[in-house]
Amino acid sequence: MSYLDAIILGLLQGLTEFLPISSSGHLVLAQELLGVNSEGVTFEILVHLGSLLAIFIYFRSKLWSLTLSLFSKDKVSHKKEILFLAMATVPAAMAGVFFESFIDSVFSSALFTSSMLIVTGFILLSTRLTNTGSQEVDGKRAILIGLAQSLAILPGISRSGSTIAIGMLLKIEPSKAAEFSFLLAIPAIIGATIFKFDDILASDSDMMLAYLAGAMVAFVSSLAAIRLLLSIIRKGRFQYFAYYCFAAGASGWYLFS
Repeated sequence: MSYLDAIILGLLQGLTEFLPISSSGHLVLAQELLGVNSEGVTFEILVHLGSLLAIFIYFRSKLWSLTLSLFSKDKVSHKKEILFLAMATVPAAMAGVFFESFIDSVFSSALFTSSMLIVTGFILLSTRLTNTGSQEVDGKRAILIGLAQSLAILPGISRSGSTIAIGMLLKIEPSKAAEFSFLLAIPAIIGATIFKFDDILASDSDMMLAYLAGAMVAFVSSLAAIRLLLSIIRKGRFQYFAYYCFAAGASGWYLFS
C-alpha cells in the first residue's frame, strides 16, 4: 500500500464511517478497485481509531459529563445512558466472537459487500415509514439498537445507518438517535482494536507510516462527516442516503460480477 493509497482510503473511511453508507463496504470496494492489499486488518483498525479520535473531540463535553457522573451520586440520567450504551454494545461483541471466521471471509467478497450496500439502502429508506418521535433511549430500545449494530459487522451494512434508522423507527428523536449511535461507536471500535491487537503487533512495520497517514486523514474527514450528518438529520433528509447506497451496490455488482 502506497502513501497515496492510504490517504485515499483514509479519506474514504473517515467520510463513510459516520455517513450512513458503510465505511467497511467502501473500503472493501475501494481496495478492490485500487488493487490494494492491506495484508490483514491493521490498516482498517488504525483508520477506525482515527474516527474514534474524532468522536472524542466532537463530543468531548458530553463524554466528560458522562465520566464525571460515575463519581457523583447525582446525574442519574447520565449513568443510565452509560448503562444503555453498555447494553447496546453486547450484541455486536457476541457476534464478533462467535462469527469471526465468517466475517473475515466475507470481507474478501466485493459482490457480498455490494449486496449489503443495497440492504443498507432499504434500511435507510424504511425511516420514511415513521414520523419524527420524541422518545428517549431506554433499556429495550438500547438492546434493539445494539442488535442493529451487530448486523453492521458485515461489510456493506452501515453501522451508523442501521443504528440511527432503528432508533428513528423506535420513535427516538433523530438527533438523539444519531448522538447515541456516535457514542456507541466508542466501545465498538475499542473492542475491535483489543480483539485484533495481535494482528497490529504482527503487521509489517515498513507499512506503518503509510497506515498512520491514512489514520490522520480519517480523523479529519470523520470530524467533517459528523457535522455533515447531524446537519442533514436536522433537515429531515436522512433517507436520501438510501439512493446512494442503491447506486453504489448496483455499481459494485456491475464492476465485480
